[in-house]
Amino acid sequence: MSSCGLGHSLNELDVADQFQSNGKLPYMNWIIPNAMEDRDAMQTAWYTPTGFSLFASSRPELEEEEDEAGMRKTVAYIESLIDACVNKGIPPNRIVLGGFSQGCAMSLLTDLTSKKYAGRLAGIAGIMGYLPLASGHKLQDIRAHHDLPPTHGEVSVFLARGKKDQLIPKRIWNQTLKKLEDLGLNSSSMDVHEYEGLGHSLSGPLLRDLCGWMEKVIPKLED
Repeated sequence: MSSCGLGHSLNELDVADQFQSNGKLPYMNWIIPNAMEDRDAMQTAWYTPTGFSLFASSRPELEEEEDEAGMRKTVAYIESLIDACVNKGIPPNRIVLGGFSQGCAMSLLTDLTSKKYAGRLAGIAGIMGYLPLASGHKLQDIRAHHDLPPTHGEVSVFLARGKKDQLIPKRIWNQTLKKLEDLGLNSSSMDVHEYEGLGHSLSGPLLRDLCGWMEKVIPKLED
């Protein structure tokens, strides 16, 4: 299951077609929802985006607040998609949730805060994105509200960033990795990649790494 958003069309990001046209992961079913179109804002997004500066603000209290309400709404929608898979007989530990850009953000947030599925999926694939609500103790507070343990379980996570990605600055990437570590994810459960010369887009090496990771976390079942 993958998702993308904020202006990225499925024609540009159809990872499933690229894998299957090359005979990769033929046993997988793919669900690829696209973000809703906001006609007022004239954009397609899972939530109202927040721009990132290259450097941390000296007045963090003045920074634009993240769209937590929109994110919670999206998590609930993603939960409904997972529900549909489970109702068809697919166990959560055979489901990978992933996405590009905002899709990455929502995949990570769902895995960390979903009352139904936090820590229960086969893996999370995050490409060219970040972990939202990472400042302070917001994520810990949401987990506590949902009666989730303070630290996360051992769900396998694949993260990829282009070193020339101007939309996700290095400091936001580092903040994401640090917060995931604080929440209990360690190097043994995270497969982290940065790609030289790559901006906010896909590449052959990235797709090869992603495919190899997916083959490990959801191998073909024996007949």
